[in-house]
Amino acid sequence: MVSIMETLEMEAPMSDWTDDKLDHLDRRVDEGFTRMDQQFEKVDQQFEKMDERFNKRFERMDERFNKRFEKVDKQFEKLDKQLERAGDRFDRLNYTLVTGAIGIIIALVGFHG
Repeated sequence: MVSIMETLEMEAPMSDWTDDKLDHLDRRVDEGFTRMDQQFEKVDQQFEKMDERFNKRFERMDERFNKRFEKVDKQFEKLDKQLERAGDRFDRLNYTLVTGAIGIIIALVGFHG
């Protein structure tokens, strides 16, 4: 067991703070904060590099998506044109069928009349 006297002897140097010791501690704390600031600067630089890399990759992805969407837009334009032509043909077929049906009805009415 540690005696009370030994404990008091250990505490004595801790309570005896001189101006030199305080100045030394102050310098050590300042140096520690300076090192920490330098480390944070390095981390900030790494984040800036990562941001640049991500921005370049996103720009390339945007370009690729834009090219793909241009191709898709062209395909939709072709499809729209084909549907227009098909609609025109359907309209002509519908007109022909209605005209034919009216002609048959008139022929039947005239035949029985």
